Amino acid sequence: MRVFLTGGTGMVGSCFLRLMAELKPHWQVTAPTRAELDLCDRQQVLAALQLQAGAKPYDLVIHAGAKVGGIKANQDHMVDFFTQNMMMGLNVIAGAAQSGIKNLINLGSSCMYPRNFGEKLREEDILAAPLEPTNEGYALAKISAQRLCVYLMREHPELNYKTIIPCNLYGPGDRYDASGGHLFAHIIMKTHAAVMSGAEQVEIWGDGTARREFVYVDDMVEFAIRFADHLQDFPDTVNIGAGCDHTVRDYYEIVADCLGYQGEFYYNKNYPNGMAHKLMDITLAQSLGWSPKTSLKEGIHKTYEAYRGSR
Repeated sequence: MRVFLTGGTGMVGSCFLRLMAELKPHWQVTAPTRAELDLCDRQQVLAALQLQAGAKPYDLVIHAGAKVGGIKANQDHMVDFFTQNMMMGLNVIAGAAQSGIKNLINLGSSCMYPRNFGEKLREEDILAAPLEPTNEGYALAKISAQRLCVYLMREHPELNYKTIIPCNLYGPGDRYDASGGHLFAHIIMKTHAAVMSGAEQVEIWGDGTARREFVYVDDMVEFAIRFADHLQDFPDTVNIGAGCDHTVRDYYEIVADCLGYQGEFYYNKNYPNGMAHKLMDITLAQSLGWSPKTSLKEGIHKTYEAYRGSR
């Protein structure tokens, strides 16, 4: 299997590289860095995918590359999150089809689902109602990539271009950035700082009531790798989630317990909550054998060890 991976330096992409080396050591993986390949440049992407004249096409493309960030970064840079992710998705997916590559795994996001829509979000709920305004640009770009995969398969039945929509992910390799990081990285970073400094309070953005669902990144990536050999049997879109959610406040308390923080929390309501809830329906994934292997506390300990080791 010859594999082309985008986003190999990010949390998800680096996890793909680590687990492919462990689970599929016979795979030949090409994973250009951002410095080596600009995914927003159509001609560069085509050249990378098509290789030399006469060379056999890649067997599989895994599109994990994206411009990502937390709620503040999405709000402050909506244009960049929309345009860059839109261009990346179109260039990689359309470029793969143009290059004769038959198999592709596209990584989506739970942000693709309507705002506060239903008890559990099903794959068919995409585009059923308005999106969450705070990350609408990112969501629209991700939806466009998923729809392009569907359209290509309709016009070219030999293609297997499938989209996995994970819930919020956490784990080693996350981005620890006070202004642009994801929620879980934010919680670990702020709680660690409080433990180290002896601070008596940790700030929570919003009012802490928003509910979120998290899966340890290795569990999702292992599922994707397991199905890569027979994507033709895979549904065009499938949710990957934990099957349960917790409030933001709950996550702060769980991380505090794992890290030994005994102080208080206070709420900064100048920041928005985002979607009140976005728990995904994972019935389809469960029918394919999916279940998360890593408990929340085990995942937090592994993530924290990686965070401390990277400092």
